Amino acid sequence: MTDEATAKCKKQIKYHEGFRLKAYRDTLEYWTIGYGHMLNKGDRPKIEMITKAEADVLFEGDFVGALSDATALIGEFDALNAPRQAVVVNMAFNLGYDKLSGFKQTLAAINAGEYDRAADHMLASKWAKQVGKRAIELSEQMRRGEWQGALNGK
Repeated sequence: MTDEATAKCKKQIKYHEGFRLKAYRDTLEYWTIGYGHMLNKGDRPKIEMITKAEADVLFEGDFVGALSDATALIGEFDALNAPRQAVVVNMAFNLGYDKLSGFKQTLAAINAGEYDRAADHMLASKWAKQVGKRAIELSEQMRRGEWQGALNGK
C-alpha cells in the first residue's frame, strides 16, 4: 500500500473501531481498549485504562498484523487497488486471520477479481449482521473500488 492509501486505511479503521481509553466489553464480550485492541475474553483485564499514546502504539502493532494477514490471504494483494486493499486490511483488523480465513467464498471472489460477488458474500455473513454500517460501507468499497463513507465525503 502507498503511504497515502495506508493513511486512509488507518483513518477508516479508527473510525469503524471507535476509540476508548477505558477497557470495555465489545458485542462478543471481549475486553477491548483503544482502537478495538482486544485484551481478553472473560475476567476483567489487568489493564483497565491507557493513554492516547499507548493506544496509538497498540493500534500501529495491530495494523501491521492486519496488513500482514491481508497480504497472506489475498494471493495478488498488490494487484488490488488501494480501496479494495483497505477493505481486506480493515476486515483483518476487525476479525483476525483465523476468522477472516473462514470467508472462503469472499476471499475466492476477491482473488478472482469478482468484486460484486465478494461484496455480496460480505453482506451475507454473520459478521455483516454484527458490524452493520461498517459491512455496508466496506462491501460498497469492494464493489466500486472507490473509498466510501467519511473518506468519500459521505
